[in-house]
Amino acid sequence: MKPIKNLLLSALLILLFDLAMTAQINDIFINPNTGNDQNAGSADQPLKSMFEAAERINRANGSGSITVFLSEGIYGLDATVTFHPANWHFTKENRLTIRAAVLPDEANWNPGMMPVIVSTMPLDFKPNGRQDPLGGTSYGIQIETSHVTIQGFRVLGTPVHERPKEGMVRRNYPIVREGRDLDDLRVTQCLFVGDQHVIPNHLAILASGQGVVVDHCVFYHCKDAIVFWFSDEPARNCEVHHNLFVGNYGANIWSWSAAEDLKFYNNVVGNTNVFWILNRDEKTSFSLSNSLIMGYNELVNKGGGPAGFGEKANPDKLKFGNDVIVKKEGSVQIEEDPTRRNYLHLMPGTPGSDLGAGLFTK
Repeated sequence: MKPIKNLLLSALLILLFDLAMTAQINDIFINPNTGNDQNAGSADQPLKSMFEAAERINRANGSGSITVFLSEGIYGLDATVTFHPANWHFTKENRLTIRAAVLPDEANWNPGMMPVIVSTMPLDFKPNGRQDPLGGTSYGIQIETSHVTIQGFRVLGTPVHERPKEGMVRRNYPIVREGRDLDDLRVTQCLFVGDQHVIPNHLAILASGQGVVVDHCVFYHCKDAIVFWFSDEPARNCEVHHNLFVGNYGANIWSWSAAEDLKFYNNVVGNTNVFWILNRDEKTSFSLSNSLIMGYNELVNKGGGPAGFGEKANPDKLKFGNDVIVKKEGSVQIEEDPTRRNYLHLMPGTPGSDLGAGLFTK
């Protein structure tokens, strides 16, 4: 009888833990240096990993807002961190927020305080259960619930040789949402940094569904920046604003599933390969305002995919407002002193610096 009693006691302890967790689920704190995944997850007893925070949220029952605070430090992801709660329900007002403990607009912030997300997992994700045909892929943070904000991180790629031979593209997707029926994902004040020779950041944000908003982010030397992926119907209520795209060797915007109400404004694009890639059918036109595009190889393509950038498209599908400056030649000027608060931002007084593109909202 003793083993049975022990099993019952263990089950009771797990139940009590889950009930306690649900009661205090509103805030979860993570510190990769001082935390422990057996802790309560409070400010004075933080967790160590994003995995544990996601597991607790995924097991929780209830509704209301939840905020996950990440302290300064390195978060090495050796497996995908998936937020997919079955029994916790968020709304636009009461959302899941995954954010840095200190944000760029705060007076004591500096770039070195940003939590660093780096993917180190095997490239063994099998899309639709099939072997990846291009050499291997992985997801970093996967969001499979509506009404989510991701805020304040420095997001790297994965340390692989991206193209070991023709026809192969080994790749990591740092932030992914696959659900075609999901709504309301905001990625804000994040710095996406890559280097195609050292740590390729293949595609910063790959998002299906509705209501994808990307604002006040910096995409620096990534391959691709933002892909509006799949949707059960054209993805409405999407926005791209106050972002800085610099030196990306793929394309900046892939508007495959985006509806024509996509708002693109107060962005700066410089020194890039392809500015915009349309869906192959070229059915949708997009209006752009108050932005600077300076220095590019191709302005508008269509089709494409992980292994290529498609073919030239009808440039009239992009409707540039009078306040949009488009220059094929030229380059933007970036602050490269890592001790400066505006590191990897436009130099003050240079073209585009008046548009407010970058991590700061104030």
